[in-house]
Parts: sequence; structure tokens; C-alpha cells
Amino acid sequence: MRWPRCAPWRLEVLGPPGGVPTDDDQATGLEREVMMAARKGLDPYNMLAPKPASGTKEDPNLVPSISNKRIVGCICEEDNSAIIWFWLHKGETQRCPNCGTHYKLVPHQLAH
Repeated sequence: MRWPRCAPWRLEVLGPPGGVPTDDDQATGLEREVMMAARKGLDPYNMLAPKPASGTKEDPNLVPSISNKRIVGCICEEDNSAIIWFWLHKGETQRCPNCGTHYKLVPHQLAH
């Protein structure tokens, strides 16, 4: 098979003609940065679900925040359709007023 005439850089960037480029080949900018970080196990833009904790005083659910307080919603029970909202302040762990699950505010630095 003879390759069509094209600039040499085109073959390096796009690969052989007729192939389907992968996500890695097509990703640019922020999307590429997020993909590369995910490969290393990082989450620079807080896009992934938080790691589950037991919710006890010794192992509270960690809530990242760039300020000294944040509103938290607790579902309390798996089948519950109502969300219990409350303010979480920097410092000691705090409990959900309904079910008693513990939460703790932790500082979070923005990726930018």
C-alpha cells in the first residue's frame, strides 16, 4: 500500500490514513490534562466521587472547601428521598442533625 503524499508531521500527529484515532490522540487542553491526571490517580478538578468513609467521629466524611464553611446535604438512609441540609464549619467534626453521620471540612486548593 502506498501512502498518499502529505506533510511528514501529519503522519506523526494523525497516524496512518483510515485509522480511528483514540481518545488520547484527540484530547487537547483541559480534557487532556484531566485524562493525564486520572492516569496518575489524581483528581485536580474534583470531578470524581469522593472516597467513602464510615462517617464515625474517628473516620468522618471529608468535605473539601475553599472557604471556612460549606453547605452539606445528607441523605441519611439509602431509600430516603429527603435531603437534610446543614452548614459545615471549619474545625471539629460535625454531625448530621438527623442521622448522626460525622463530617469534617478540609481545605481544598483550586487547580488553577
